[in-house]
Amino acid sequence: MMKKYFAPGRVNLIGEHIDYNGGLVLPAALTIGIMGTFKKRDDNKIGLHSATHNFSKEIDLADELVYDASNEWTNYPIGIITQLKKEGHFVPPCDIHFESNLPGGSALSSSAAIEVLTAFMLLQQSESKIDLVWLADFCRMVENDFIGVKCGIMDQFAVALGKADNAILLNCATLEHSYIPIELNDYCLLVMNTKKPRSLIHSKYNERKAESDEALRILQVTSGIKNLCEATVPQLDAIKDEIIRKRALHVVTENLRVKESVKALRFNDLSTFGRLMNASHASLKNLYEVTGLELDTLAEEGQKIKGCLGARMTGGGFGGCAIAIVHKDSVEELKHIVGWKYKRATGLDCEIYESEIGDGVKTM
Repeated sequence: MMKKYFAPGRVNLIGEHIDYNGGLVLPAALTIGIMGTFKKRDDNKIGLHSATHNFSKEIDLADELVYDASNEWTNYPIGIITQLKKEGHFVPPCDIHFESNLPGGSALSSSAAIEVLTAFMLLQQSESKIDLVWLADFCRMVENDFIGVKCGIMDQFAVALGKADNAILLNCATLEHSYIPIELNDYCLLVMNTKKPRSLIHSKYNERKAESDEALRILQVTSGIKNLCEATVPQLDAIKDEIIRKRALHVVTENLRVKESVKALRFNDLSTFGRLMNASHASLKNLYEVTGLELDTLAEEGQKIKGCLGARMTGGGFGGCAIAIVHKDSVEELKHIVGWKYKRATGLDCEIYESEIGDGVKTM
């Protein structure tokens, strides 16, 4: 018997590169993502197949499984399987067929989606109830320890606990969370995909994490803060290294922007939220330096369109996607003008489409 499951991609509306610094983030699950079809086997193996990628892998559950770059995308489900076995969970022999409608390399968190999807479907076969907060943290640990990307919990949390027409206000230090309704009315959420390969993302992500850790180490000499997001702007004067201070300034001010954004959204003040999006992108460009020509072109040219309230990069950066809040009457104008200017600036064709906010991982 076959069973089908779904895990969404996600966008982060605001609060970038602060989840691993104990800050507040505001992600939302999308209605596009990864479908998984589960079918039991009679042997002791798991087959991992993809309709999207020209690569499959069969593993023996008796073998010791390790990260191997040649395993390509299958490293994500293999990491989940490995950790489930280590923690004593039953992992049933099966074939899993994955099919994605997430744009490749788009920074909409396909890695978190496949991690959460794999863990959810395997646990559902043997356990009646799954704690979704635990599931998100479990998958984050796999990404950190097995894959080697020192990310925070935001992506996995949004994929696991997403709710239609709501963003999640998540405190990444405590995992306290609440749902913030998103009422766009005459506006819509656009996703703008750079279509740029993201070859540097893992190394640069870990580099920024190390720089943030260094800022925290310096500040802890004279303060009792546990996470960098607890610092205040005046405290950053204690950091003498210009690069480290710039990284910390982004983290601290971005956390403040999330708080202001939540206030704006609760009053349905989309204009203020849009201005905060623009300020977030400028900080990611000038202080955290994770944008690049492609993301800057999409966000900054989008901001010039009359009906656009705000635009910013989303995700890890160095390619991937930007998002924009745009009046419905201005969508086609933005697609045409930004698409043309992007091609002229980068030589690449971008992809711009409307997106809706959906639910987290689920059985179909």
